[in-house]
Amino acid sequence: MARAKLKNSPSESNSHVKTVPPATTEDVHGVSPLLPSRRMGSMGSDVGQRPHAEDFSVDSSFSQVQVEFYVNENTFKERLKLFFIKNQRSSLRIRLFNFSLKLLTCLLYIVRVLLDNPEEGIGCWECEKQNYTAFNQSTNINWSHIFWVDRKTPLWAVQVSIALISFLETMLLIYLSYKGNIWEQIFRISFILEMINTVPFIITIFWPPLRNLFIPVFLNCWLAKYALENMINDLHRAIQRTQSAMFNQVLILICTLLCLVFTGTCGIQHLERAGEKLSLFKSFYFCIVTFSTVGYGDVTPKIWPSQLLVVIMICVALVVLPLQFEELVYLWMERQKSGGNYSRHRAQTEKHVVLCVSSLKIDLLMDFLNEFYAHPRLQDYYVVILCPTEMDIQVRRVLQIPLWSQRVIYLQGSALKDQDLMRAKMDNGEACFILSSRNEVDRTAADHQTILRAWAVKDFAPNCPLYVQILKPENKFHVKFADHVVCEEECKYAMLALNCVCPATSTLITLLVHTSRGQEGQESPEQWQRMYGRCSGNEVYHIRMGDSKFFMEYEGKSFTYAAFHAHKKYGVCLIGIRREENKSILLNPGPRHIMAASDTCFYINITKEENSAFIFKQEEKQKKKGFAGSYDGPSRLPVHSIIASMGTVAMDLQNTECRPANSSKLALPAENGSGTRRPSIAPVLELADTSSLLPCDLLSDQSEDEMTQSDEEGSAVVEYVKGYPPNSPYIGSSPTLCHLLPEKAPFCCLRLDKGCKHNSFEDAKAYGFKNKLIIVSAETAGNGLYNFIVPLRAYYRSRKELNPIVLLLDNKPEHHFLEAICCFPMVYYMEGTIDNLDSLLQCGIIYADNLVVVDKESTMSAEEDYMADAKTIVNVQTMFRLFPSLSIITELTHPSNMRFMQFRAKDSYSLALSKLEKRERENGSNLAFMFRLPFAAGRVFSISMLDTLLYQSFVKDYMITITRLLLGLDTTPGSGYLCAMKITEDDLWIRTYGRLFQKLCSSSAEIPIGIYRTESHMFATSEPHDIRAQSQISINVEDCEDTKDVKEHWGIKTSHHRNSCSSDQSEHPLLRRKSMQWARRLSRKGNKHSSKTAEWISQQRLSLYRRSERQELSELVKNRMKHLGLPTTGYDEMNDHQNTLSYVLINPPPDTRLELNDIVYLIRSDPLAHVANDGHSRKSSCSNKLGSGNPETRDETQL
Repeated sequence: MARAKLKNSPSESNSHVKTVPPATTEDVHGVSPLLPSRRMGSMGSDVGQRPHAEDFSVDSSFSQVQVEFYVNENTFKERLKLFFIKNQRSSLRIRLFNFSLKLLTCLLYIVRVLLDNPEEGIGCWECEKQNYTAFNQSTNINWSHIFWVDRKTPLWAVQVSIALISFLETMLLIYLSYKGNIWEQIFRISFILEMINTVPFIITIFWPPLRNLFIPVFLNCWLAKYALENMINDLHRAIQRTQSAMFNQVLILICTLLCLVFTGTCGIQHLERAGEKLSLFKSFYFCIVTFSTVGYGDVTPKIWPSQLLVVIMICVALVVLPLQFEELVYLWMERQKSGGNYSRHRAQTEKHVVLCVSSLKIDLLMDFLNEFYAHPRLQDYYVVILCPTEMDIQVRRVLQIPLWSQRVIYLQGSALKDQDLMRAKMDNGEACFILSSRNEVDRTAADHQTILRAWAVKDFAPNCPLYVQILKPENKFHVKFADHVVCEEECKYAMLALNCVCPATSTLITLLVHTSRGQEGQESPEQWQRMYGRCSGNEVYHIRMGDSKFFMEYEGKSFTYAAFHAHKKYGVCLIGIRREENKSILLNPGPRHIMAASDTCFYINITKEENSAFIFKQEEKQKKKGFAGSYDGPSRLPVHSIIASMGTVAMDLQNTECRPANSSKLALPAENGSGTRRPSIAPVLELADTSSLLPCDLLSDQSEDEMTQSDEEGSAVVEYVKGYPPNSPYIGSSPTLCHLLPEKAPFCCLRLDKGCKHNSFEDAKAYGFKNKLIIVSAETAGNGLYNFIVPLRAYYRSRKELNPIVLLLDNKPEHHFLEAICCFPMVYYMEGTIDNLDSLLQCGIIYADNLVVVDKESTMSAEEDYMADAKTIVNVQTMFRLFPSLSIITELTHPSNMRFMQFRAKDSYSLALSKLEKRERENGSNLAFMFRLPFAAGRVFSISMLDTLLYQSFVKDYMITITRLLLGLDTTPGSGYLCAMKITEDDLWIRTYGRLFQKLCSSSAEIPIGIYRTESHMFATSEPHDIRAQSQISINVEDCEDTKDVKEHWGIKTSHHRNSCSSDQSEHPLLRRKSMQWARRLSRKGNKHSSKTAEWISQQRLSLYRRSERQELSELVKNRMKHLGLPTTGYDEMNDHQNTLSYVLINPPPDTRLELNDIVYLIRSDPLAHVANDGHSRKSSCSNKLGSGNPETRDETQL
């Protein structure tokens, strides 16, 4: 018996008023004489061993008394109640025994029926038996057949024994459960049935003639059903199973049906003893036919008692069964809402992952399922969704599709409840994905919920790998224990920052982290769509070098050598490695890294090496052991078309120097530049020739492109230093070496639009910036905005080419944020919004090269989810019209809304792209949105596209690390960084991407990974185009000086077609549009109208529509600039360059022709790694100089 024992302290005993009686012998040692002797013995022995244990008493006359308290009443009734009712395990045994007794009585009844033979005579026990078979032909009912049965003595003895046990047990339970109302216990149905089946047997002990009396023992089946229900409840309590309502209800329904059939069978069989004497089997057959509403009529009761019983049973069934079914259906519907359980047996035999979300939207679900099941080895996995909200209608409709219904299980529940985690079998899961609700207005609160879910899962299933998505960077350190963490704002701002210096970085990263087969757009008539779609299938894969056919032959060679020859031979792009002894991934470690067989190679390819087939070419077998890669994709790599003549001209690398940083082209070799022979490129060395390389101190001011005294206007130069930012706005930010101010700027100097005592500048023009501005429009200065500044101020970017950064904030930034950014050069802020023209002009939008529009949290409160981007889209569209040449990079909440960027309702080309997107979606593409021109050009981005980065990490655990290295969020020593270079006219001598690969590897050890191509787009033949062409021809034919003047003034070029896929600011002026109808009528009716009439119509039209839309917008902007006191010269120089389309080619084939203005993505090796090597070896030096990260320029070795 559980009990608690308390001892009164000496102070407490002294504080009592009542005196303590003199101590007895036991009291000397502080032992109460009321305690058991066993207790006294132990206490006495302890005291004997420690004679001074009780010396702490204040007064020796007061002894300490130990009082024993009982948790339960220590009475015989309470102990019986504890054993029979309260204790789960003991009561379960009692109910199991009771259930067995009831089943045994039913079985004994069947035995008695089978042994009974009424023809031998019927009567009381030890009375003279009478044969009543002669009366069976009469219409009167022989009641003796109903009242008396033939019960053998052994059978009677067994039944009496069971009845006695059941009676005593029932009376004991009545006594123990008595609570003051005896009638409530007596009139219970179970008690009445128990008395009917037990008391008559007990009476037969004292009155033997009644031993053959019929007793309806078959009614014990209802008592067995009642005992079974109680037993199941106790069982669930004992094993702590809470989700048992559905099981209980199904069990009750089955037991009810069985009891109805058994009662009807036994009752009809017994009553028909006075009729047709039906057997037990025929009675059972009759009940089944009757309850199933079939009713053959071949077996029917003949006497009214049995007929009355049938009526009663049918009425009972009509009342009881519908109630049972209603309860079952209700529970089934509730289970459908909550999802039920994930089977324990399935969890032990099959693999599953758990997806925990706050609210499940159809877009999120489909992105996860499409990306997760895109990998072949995950096809047999189950996905268990644990969500606290009820299943959405669209989600329910999708999960009913056979493709998903067999593999996806939805459970409504909370990750904070162990019961729900148990339902999802979290402890057996292969992984748990915890996603934040980015649609919440308060993202910090959403992060707090995610953190609690991660803690709960880690506490419940510590061995389950965790994949966590966090919105705010300051909350990241709370889930540092997770296996993989993706911080949304970190990635978002870093990607938007790189978009300003490496165009379309967002598109490049998005395509890399999406699983694609490279089949998108292959049926399109457009060449750029086919090439763009095929290259989008490239992804990052890994393989151990010793196991690879791609890289095995380059063991002992330099990384640069292996990268070039693997691309030349197989078309794969080697981007990084990981040493076996070091867990850090290094992107382009440079030519000094020697490849080892234990290295893990990371490469970009259309498919992984394990899925590739290698075909030996006969002509190459005769030369060398050559391989030609054959892929599963639609096109094979044209290995033989790679033209890169190696060694044609011997290049003396002994005279290489560190090249000046202002060089902006790939140098043409002087030996071959004027002749007819094709210019040659130096071979890529197997091992870096470090003896001939001049050491360069990359951190010294002489090695940088510093501003000298002869710079513009001889203005004072602000010296920058390199170092780590002293203040980080949040815990967990990766330290990055940056350009910093020697001293922190005062907070007042960070305000762009207001002067202070240090300077009087009040607008961007007054500062006189030499480089174009980068403007960021955000609602608040969150900590994530810090990651926008750091990549643009990284140490490897040239000082001359640092772009000023202006933060256009809706709300005033907090003090700690200003403290973090005040150490960076040329970083300013001002309060304003993008829908305010004055704010845009003051922050210097006409001097900006890039405007980044960040998604705002306050728009998340839209009643319709997809309307969250409405304000952003309309504002950006307005800026496209006002500032045509401005490159605007927009972040949207929903990727599906990117179709509204640069929207033109009657644009035939945009409509064709929309149809292409729908067709790709029907074909099951995960990248159906990739052909939208704003996305392909890197002008629009949605952070939800990076959700696949977390999903891919389940298969590729290195993807998050590689992505962070590419974005500059992490800076691992020795790892390279992403930058870009532009192909100019002087660089076109290289001609192909394969030769460019060789040129970069041999000169500056840079690894190209893709091309950003911009090309002029010509209209496809369409009706609007034909009308425009006719109008242009007609206008040119007309000898109207006014028309020519207007066209020359606004720069309308009739010899070039406009781009239908451009933004709305590329619309023709109103004069152009209105003159189309006029020109068409003029061309048709020129012979009928006189020249005077035509001239008069032309003059009227010109005077009426002289003010074009572009002119109106231009005058609006100029008027506001004059009002603000800003010069309007910069705005006059803005032109419309929207008649082009741009797209990204990831790892294009080596024979891809280079085109003018192509921007090549490069992974440049870490210059600091070479400096670090100088400390260990004097032979180590620098082969390429740290230079600019501007897309227009690059640094390399002079050949």
